[in-house]
Amino acid sequence: MERGDETLAGLAAAGDGEAFATLLARHYDRLFALAFRLTGARAEAEDLTQDICAALPAKLSRFRGESRFSTWLYRVAVNAAHDRRRRQGARAKAADGWGDWERARQDEMAEAKARGEWLLAAMTRLPDDLRDTLALVLDEVSHAEAGAVLGVSEGTISWRVSEAKKRLRAMRAEEESA
Repeated sequence: MERGDETLAGLAAAGDGEAFATLLARHYDRLFALAFRLTGARAEAEDLTQDICAALPAKLSRFRGESRFSTWLYRVAVNAAHDRRRRQGARAKAADGWGDWERARQDEMAEAKARGEWLLAAMTRLPDDLRDTLALVLDEVSHAEAGAVLGVSEGTISWRVSEAKKRLRAMRAEEESA
């Protein structure tokens, strides 16, 4: 008999390693895909996903079952991505004058374009709220679920998707005219 995610989360929170392994097996690929869209770089996505997985046992005790486990897990991932961006911003300020972080980011974007992943590169230039929304929707999360993950209404999600598309079209047009 297959157990639901919510049941497995409760068992894992109580220390059941098999339940935790089952949860990771079910959700790892989608979690990595979301991390990839949130960061725009494979290496960063791998690091972010590993950070989330390492922190998950402690965080599971806070899962209340008020939403689907996948919705809660996406919220954990989005929060982790925000924390990572803040830390990188602080490092960039500390390295001001060296330009290492900015050059590395530009190199990553150039590589992404060279590999034909224009969308991922363009998403990194969107504001965090639009990027996070688009990453969730591209992962086939419904607007209602994305709203629950991000703590906004379904209508706000629809507006953000529309706004992101508009900005991406403008970016594409600008690049083609350059």
